[in-house]
Amino acid sequence: MNKPVIAIVGRPNVGKSTLFNKLIGQRLSIVDDTPGVTRDRIYGEIEWCGKSAVVVDTGGIEPKSDDVILSQMRRQAQLAIDTASVIVLVTDLKSGMVATDSEVAQMLQKSGKPVVVCVNKSDSVGEPPMEFYEFYNLGLGEPVRVSAVHGHGTGDLLDRVFEYLDCDSDDNEDDDVISVAVIGKPNAGKSSLINKITDEERCIVSDIAGTTRDTIDTLVENRFGRFNFTDTAGLRRRSRIYDDIEKYSMIRAKMAIERSDVCVIMIDATEGVTEQDTKVAGLAHEAGRACVIAVNKWDAVEKNDKTMQEFRKKLDTDFAFMSYAPQVFISAKTGLRLDRLFEAIVTASENAAMRIRTGMLNELLAQATTRVQPPSDKGKRLKIYYMTQAGVKPPTFVFFCNSKELFHFSYQRYLENRIREAFGLEGTPVKIIVRERGEK
Repeated sequence: MNKPVIAIVGRPNVGKSTLFNKLIGQRLSIVDDTPGVTRDRIYGEIEWCGKSAVVVDTGGIEPKSDDVILSQMRRQAQLAIDTASVIVLVTDLKSGMVATDSEVAQMLQKSGKPVVVCVNKSDSVGEPPMEFYEFYNLGLGEPVRVSAVHGHGTGDLLDRVFEYLDCDSDDNEDDDVISVAVIGKPNAGKSSLINKITDEERCIVSDIAGTTRDTIDTLVENRFGRFNFTDTAGLRRRSRIYDDIEKYSMIRAKMAIERSDVCVIMIDATEGVTEQDTKVAGLAHEAGRACVIAVNKWDAVEKNDKTMQEFRKKLDTDFAFMSYAPQVFISAKTGLRLDRLFEAIVTASENAAMRIRTGMLNELLAQATTRVQPPSDKGKRLKIYYMTQAGVKPPTFVFFCNSKELFHFSYQRYLENRIREAFGLEGTPVKIIVRERGEK
């Protein structure tokens, strides 16, 4: 992915996320009237006149703030500026040019990167109002009038931006990238894991629960393969969700689960397994995603020779519904066992996409039914004629029989265990569909 990068920057609440969503054509970034909603860098792709580029939405820059989150948002914006090919400085026509706009403009001039000034919230058409001409004082050339809400002027903005870009139209999108959603309750260490894997401050990390709001995509390439890690907002109980922004964050996290190949379920070892951990895992299980349980902060736990064994027993009990998921004890802070985590992710992804020949499945079925006879009721016995694999992610098997009612859940579980015993399938759920003969 050698596409040029367009960074969207500016002070808080000028409409950066609205513009970002308009440019990429989807509502990826959370939009709200509250300043400071966007915190981390959010990436999307754009195509314009046959050329493509990556667009980065950033948190609002407050150059002189000492607030912990705001200072880290400023650092995230600086990282976006450092990696950008061209920068779009978004300003607000309705509030006019303010001192913060000038301070941000000076910061951008020092970067030496080309900058395009976007005067947002120019909702009226016709001659620009007098306030528009104030923005020439930023010293960054001719501003472009835009209404991010209505889409006015976005074409002119993109024309100006793409003048500065050397776009490589050769688009080599590989299908071998494994999409990994990192999920868990707040403060489990999800952002810390992404930062450790990428060896950069990709996501804001803070002890304040709920720091991450958007879903953050990060491409990682190493000796284990290519991965697209998605950092998600911490999933908490509905009764603990107090505002709309957090509600949107929950929806984004669930969407990340849906589009992932593998879900890494982060558990805080210092707190132990909680009911919320099992509920979060249940979302991934119900979505049919391959899963890996990552017990984080293992370096901070007081240990003896039985600590891990006892923790595994607790996991086996509480996560009995997903006994297929491997358990890895890691530390996102020190990098402990991250190699094993990558191995488990790769194995889970491969098993979720595994296809098994129908002949092998029916040979296994014959052996299983000989070992344990199918159940019967009132003199009528279940007959399973044959089975076949209907799909992958998760592996889906269809059994054709004489009676659905006789095909008890316990016998389905027995056959699933035999399939797992023969073919492995560690890390992935298995879906079983029962059909009566003649049924479409």
